[in-house]
Amino acid sequence: MSTENEGNAVPPAPSAPPVPVDAPAAPAPQGSYGQGAPGDAGHPGVSSSAPDPSWPPPPPPAGPHGGGGSGSGPGGWGASYQQPAPKSGRGRGGLVAGILIAALVAGGLGGGLGYTLAKNNDDSTGSTTVSASSSGGDVKRDPGTVAGVAAKALPSTVTIEAESTSGEGGTGTGFVFDKQGHIVTNNHVVADAVDGGKVTATFPDGKKYDAQVVGNAQGYDVAVIKLKNAPGDLKPLTLGDSDKVAVGDATIAIGAPFGLSDTVTTGVISAKNRPVASSDGSGSQASYMSALQTDASINPGNSGGPLLDAQGNVIGINSAIQSTGNGGFGTGQSGSIGLGFAIPINQAKYVAQELIRTGKPVYAKIGASVSLDDSSDGAQITDQGAGGSAPVEPGGPAAKAGLKPGDVITKLDGHVIDSGPTLIGEIWTHKPGDKVTITYERDGKERTTEVTLGSRVGDN
Repeated sequence: MSTENEGNAVPPAPSAPPVPVDAPAAPAPQGSYGQGAPGDAGHPGVSSSAPDPSWPPPPPPAGPHGGGGSGSGPGGWGASYQQPAPKSGRGRGGLVAGILIAALVAGGLGGGLGYTLAKNNDDSTGSTTVSASSSGGDVKRDPGTVAGVAAKALPSTVTIEAESTSGEGGTGTGFVFDKQGHIVTNNHVVADAVDGGKVTATFPDGKKYDAQVVGNAQGYDVAVIKLKNAPGDLKPLTLGDSDKVAVGDATIAIGAPFGLSDTVTTGVISAKNRPVASSDGSGSQASYMSALQTDASINPGNSGGPLLDAQGNVIGINSAIQSTGNGGFGTGQSGSIGLGFAIPINQAKYVAQELIRTGKPVYAKIGASVSLDDSSDGAQITDQGAGGSAPVEPGGPAAKAGLKPGDVITKLDGHVIDSGPTLIGEIWTHKPGDKVTITYERDGKERTTEVTLGSRVGDN
């Protein structure tokens, strides 16, 4: 499935939403974002060229929408309001009048009914006094409730603003990773600020800190920033175990959808191991993940925010959404349709630790080029590698395991592989040095082999 990263810039939200301006509907973008086929395994919209045996694979054509970082347009949050031309008949005034009329009718009905009941009571008992409690009692928000989880997690989340040296950038979300001031977020949230740009992080209490990008991994779509002059009372969020997450588990997402900071939404895990190839639509390299799928509402600006379980443990990083097309307060950004995707925290934790330690990402690899064609038959090793290189890296992991051009990989450790992007996403859930069992077909016969994954440092 090809999706759009959530990283489109959003102007700061005003204290109150602007009144919608009547305007012609914006035309749907042509070729912007590929639609995911049922099962999301085929990655439609991803280019079919043979990727480099390690990284980076070629970018997919601009794919569906993700939420959190750049690109604004007229009519969005923070846009100046223009008074629409008066309309005859059904304008805004007509809508208000309709609401008021409805309220008056309801009030009249209630008043008439009340008078009748009172009259009957007068005739029988001589009293119409009604005794009612002025309070429903104390409200209790136990630690296991959504309100309890949100109250504990919100102080450890931040709204991130990233800006390039040319002034371009956007808004996303991040969360406290350790007491030293490291904040984990998405790569596409801070990508504009990597080369000399500006990054700030604002906590729910309004305290704002300058930050710097410690490291970023485009392929994983994970980045780490560090607060300058970090406070001494930081409380890192507790990391859960994404391998133990089950379909149907409750989820809580925190972020800044459309710039609305500190927003909490809820849902469930609607699928696991969902192969997703995401792109911000700018022509950059794709990110691949074997994602947690959730129906918690995720929109542009939620990118990089934590996906929590019912106990408040981080089980994923919200990264991308599947969307049907145009929308989003007139900005051309689409909103949630209940298909959000998060990077499993077990993978993100490893990536973040490597970025903190060395500043560079480390990718697992098999050392073979595979086709990125939309397919349901498997990941086929190509006859030619990227840039004329060998399709199977001499002396690499695939070569040592006996894999050859033309072999079609159908399973990795029992997980069905239906395309090249699916294979990449599954490989990247592992670490270099891990041993995996690969099932493949050659000349119509199914075979298995064990591969010890190699490594590649950096995105280039």
